[in-house]
Amino acid sequence: MISFHWPWLLLCLPLPYLIWRFAPAIERTKSKVYAPSLMMLADDQHQQASINPQPWLLWLAVLTWCCLVIAAARPTYVGELQSLKATDRNMMLAVDLSLSMKEEDMQIRGRAVNRLQAVKAVVSEFVQRRQGDRLGLILFGSQAYIQTPLTFDLATLNTLLDEAALGLAGRNTAIGDAIGLGVKRLMDLPESNRVLILLTDGKNTAGEIEPLQAAQLAKQAGVKIYTIGIGADEMVVQGFFGPRRVNPSQDLDEATLTQIATQTGGRYYRARNVEELDGIYQELDRLEAIESDAQKIRPEKALYWYALVAAFFCTLTALMTAQVSRLPSQWQQRIAGIFASLSGPNRSRRSAKK
Repeated sequence: MISFHWPWLLLCLPLPYLIWRFAPAIERTKSKVYAPSLMMLADDQHQQASINPQPWLLWLAVLTWCCLVIAAARPTYVGELQSLKATDRNMMLAVDLSLSMKEEDMQIRGRAVNRLQAVKAVVSEFVQRRQGDRLGLILFGSQAYIQTPLTFDLATLNTLLDEAALGLAGRNTAIGDAIGLGVKRLMDLPESNRVLILLTDGKNTAGEIEPLQAAQLAKQAGVKIYTIGIGADEMVVQGFFGPRRVNPSQDLDEATLTQIATQTGGRYYRARNVEELDGIYQELDRLEAIESDAQKIRPEKALYWYALVAAFFCTLTALMTAQVSRLPSQWQQRIAGIFASLSGPNRSRRSAKK
């Protein structure tokens, strides 16, 4: 159906007629001395023509007024009632920005990249798939910071994650502080819907809270923690005596990360390459959703601009006609001849068909 935001404005439709019908007429005063001449006679004829316009121009003005009033009333098309299933998943993403994340032991399309670049590529796709959920972002190094609070604006979250730089939060790794900050942000939400996904490549070397102590607080607050350890198990580096194989993830504290996840009812994942990391986030993407009450909406579409376009073309037609009427008679005859020649072939074709 069609509704109006301000239907009372439609009462203005008969306003021009009421003014013409009931307003006092304006008497035209004429000069007492009148010297007739051909030029003055032409001016008088032009004034009479302007006072008595052609009937179709009057109807064109009426149509323009009606279109403007309808546009001012803001007509809107209101569709059928639709139900939307709303999810109520809230997740905090904690990403390690310590300097160890600069290790280039990952590959994307055959190109070596550091761990943070791999995380940005995978997490960005994960965030895009979470439409309808509220996500927050924690960046931690020597300290932990809330980069993005819980929000539905996933595009902004992705932008801020992409702008994150190594060492932005310090050189070391404060896993316990990151967990504590995440728990603080999630504890006010429904208990069945508190999830923290923590990604790191090392062990706790900074902060005021020990990781297991923070995990105990998370358990008491009903926060489920999923931990991800990132980093390759083997890497070839060039040394003084030639290439040699090293373990770039020797500082990764898998035992603590596993204990944190188990203690809070989550799970520990190990990502040795981009493919495994992407598979982990796809699995996390299938976490059970908590459906809230369905919301009902009616889609709306604004129609006022149709009336504005119609009023514009009516006004344009009236102005063009007025300009043509002011031209000398010979020019008016030429313009009429042009239109006649344009319509002539069509008439001849119609007559030939008959």
